[in-house]
This record gives sequence, structure tokens and C-alpha cells, in this order.
Amino acid sequence: MTDRHIGMIVPSSNLTMETELPRMLRAREEVIPEDRFIFHSSRMRMQKVTPEQLKGMNAQTERASLELADARPDVVASACLVAIMAQGPGYHCTAEDEITSALRGQGAEAPVVTSAGALLSGIEALGARRVAVITPYMKPLTETVVGYIRDAGIEVVDSLSLEVPDNLAVARLDPDDLRDHWRRLDLTDADAIVLSACVQMPSLSAVQHVEDASGLPVLSAATATTHRILSVLGLPAVVPGAGSLLSGRVPARSA
Repeated sequence: MTDRHIGMIVPSSNLTMETELPRMLRAREEVIPEDRFIFHSSRMRMQKVTPEQLKGMNAQTERASLELADARPDVVASACLVAIMAQGPGYHCTAEDEITSALRGQGAEAPVVTSAGALLSGIEALGARRVAVITPYMKPLTETVVGYIRDAGIEVVDSLSLEVPDNLAVARLDPDDLRDHWRRLDLTDADAIVLSACVQMPSLSAVQHVEDASGLPVLSAATATTHRILSVLGLPAVVPGAGSLLSGRVPARSA
């Protein structure tokens, strides 16, 4: 058995990333017991999903990275999609470089992924060119996310904003409500559904259900981040019941 140490940089008010990602990798351990996953987190202050607080949170990236460097993780995942996307198209590359630089400065060689970059690479790995998206954000922030995805060359055919501004309230949304929310999307031209474009909005229990009901591949920011983590570790991206992206049939691609 090999221990894989996963470092996570999360907003201080995030309650979901440290729940869904471990849940997926624990489920993987049930079918592939050779790999065991151990989690380490560093938190950055953020309570409200506003441009000002998102910018302030990003300013804490170096401190959080240095804390994780001391644990010598095998991979580091930065888990606040909208904080990165709100800084402008392609910013996930800048964020990944900044975290990498801080880690390397401390002698830590872990690869770095972001949920923003992982969502793009997950969509690409599915071969999807047109997606429909659900977010918990207010409409202006949803438009920011939509614009970021479009800048990467992916068409967003429809989006749904649940308009929940408080980050703790986002974590308390019932994921099973997504089993109905997706039906409000126009999927006429969609190749895939992004059921949650936010690692704070719970969705894991609904991913496979919506995929089966819609007949389309379904992913979330959390399943995409898990796919990316496994890919950079050189491990098969297999998580039972978490949608096509984690079926083991989808190869890793860069974003």
C-alpha cells in the first residue's frame, strides 16, 4: 500500500472540498486498495463570495502554500474556482505558477492543480465542446465563470445561477436538489453538464443520477479536481458512481 499525501488550499468558509474529495478517494480505495490518500489543508480567509473578498483571499496564497510545503505533499490542489476565474481569463495558470514557486522555494516538489484549471481539463478530457453550467453564484459572478470557460474555447450553451451570496449557505444547499435543477437548463446543443461549477456547492450524490437521467456526461468542479489530482499522480482516474470523468475510461489532458 502506498500513502499519497494530498495538500489542499481552501477558503476558510469551505465545508465541502474536504468532504467530497476525500469521499471520492475513499471510494476509490475500496476498488483499488493499493493507494491510500491522506489529506492536509491550509485555509485562506473568505466569508462572502464578492470580488473584494475573493481578491483578498488570493493575496493569502503564498502563506497557505508555504504551510503545505512543510508537509511535503505529493500534490497540492487549490480549491476555490471562482476566486481564480474572477481574476481574468487564464488566471489558473498564473495561480498554479505562484503556488509552484512557493513550494519549490521550500524544497517541495509537488505538482499543483487548481479547481479552475481542472474544470477546463475535465471538460476537454470528456471531448465536450459545448456545456451547460449550474453555479450557486449571483448572476454577475456566473457570467464571469461563463466568460472564463468560453475564453478557453468551450461554448456555454446555457447557465443557471442559484444566487446564494453567502459561502456557508452554499455549503448547506441540498445536493439532491440538483436532480431537479438540471432540468431547467436548455441542453439542446450540450455535450456535457457542469452540475456544480463551485467546489463549495455539494453535488457528488447527484452526479451519477443526473448523468443517467440526462444521457450526457456530468462533471463538477470537485470531480474534475479529483480527476486532475489522480492524473498528475499517474494513477487511474477511477471513482465508482462519480460520472464518466471518473469511470477510468477518460484519459488525462492538459488545460
